[in-house]
Amino acid sequence: MNDINIRNIPFSPPDITDQEIEEVIKAMKSGWITTGPRTKEFERRIAEYIGVNKAACLNSATAAMELTLRILGVGPGDEVITSAYTYTASASVIDHVGAKIVLVDTAPDSFEMDYEKLKDAITEKTKVIIPVDIAGKMCDYDTIYRVVEGKKELFKANNKIQELFNRIIVLADAAHAFGAEQHELKCGQVADFTSFSFHAVKNVTTAEGGAVVWRSDLGLDDEWIYKQFMLYSLHGQSKDALAKTQKGAWEYDIVYPAFKCNMTDILASFGLIQLSRYEGLMGRRKIIIEAYDKALSQIAVESLVHYGEDFASTGHLYLARIPGIGEVERNEIIIKMAEAGIATNVHYKPLPMFTAYKNLGFDIKDYPNAYKQYANEITLPLHTLLSDDDVEYVCESLKIAMGHVLNR
Repeated sequence: MNDINIRNIPFSPPDITDQEIEEVIKAMKSGWITTGPRTKEFERRIAEYIGVNKAACLNSATAAMELTLRILGVGPGDEVITSAYTYTASASVIDHVGAKIVLVDTAPDSFEMDYEKLKDAITEKTKVIIPVDIAGKMCDYDTIYRVVEGKKELFKANNKIQELFNRIIVLADAAHAFGAEQHELKCGQVADFTSFSFHAVKNVTTAEGGAVVWRSDLGLDDEWIYKQFMLYSLHGQSKDALAKTQKGAWEYDIVYPAFKCNMTDILASFGLIQLSRYEGLMGRRKIIIEAYDKALSQIAVESLVHYGEDFASTGHLYLARIPGIGEVERNEIIIKMAEAGIATNVHYKPLPMFTAYKNLGFDIKDYPNAYKQYANEITLPLHTLLSDDDVEYVCESLKIAMGHVLNR
């Protein structure tokens, strides 16, 4: 890569300003550093931003998905469907609750599940579908709900909350999609339950963290659902630390032996500032994506479409595919990009290729479309600290790297 001056371009550093730092300091000086008033305010702001009644903050999107499955009563004997083309968290939570993981291949030349195969995967044991809003673009929920309605006669409820739905429940893995829109609805208003991630590499970050929201039009008891998330996330304890500070209110009950995955006020204070800046951050991501799209279209690189007439992605990841190559060439290009000082990634290695899922009986040969998506995919840096010159440098470096590898 001697053709250009080498820069240092990280893959996805957090965009942190003095505002976030000052807010975290305020939280620390307040004396309240675990779950408290800032966490509750962050929940309120998230619900307001999305347009739902309630949000529950937790320590990760993984916890949000697992606790949702537990609150829905999903467990041994049940099946939960998700995509073979995702990060392990989408599927591992199914195993955590004792249910059977059912993986569905992607559609040809798509990062989304094949919805015809989704239809075929549904049985009378299916309780939940976990679609994945990869890269920040929402799935085709219209089709997912049509599939669910078409299989309604197979659904067998195990408890009262499942009876309320009387159909398969849709739990979105929207780790990438906080702020995405589809048909003028925000992500969080479409799936029955939606989990978000605020991990360090996400558009809105709290370093580690997550949240879950649920639709306001389902007839759910919002206060009851919220209380369940609080109970499950704090050992099954009937009062959190904030409630116990009330005069004479020390006593509490342990309703059941639960888990420990609450968010802290230090992290929530960080998130409150990130959320206040978010519209501007998403706007910058859109400009970067448009610049990438324009430059890479000239060298025959295909990329995920982030924006359309009736949808808008969060612009979380820039997924690019290089036609005509396989894993070996793709990996060589990644090395060439690294030599130019550019950190890239691959989203995702399909789950059946990992040891844990092979041990569960999955074989990548059964997921040919997912493999084809993966084999020539390269994820380019996409974050709000990139300058216009950085984007140009990444595109020029990719062009040179492809030339080295493809024209040998």
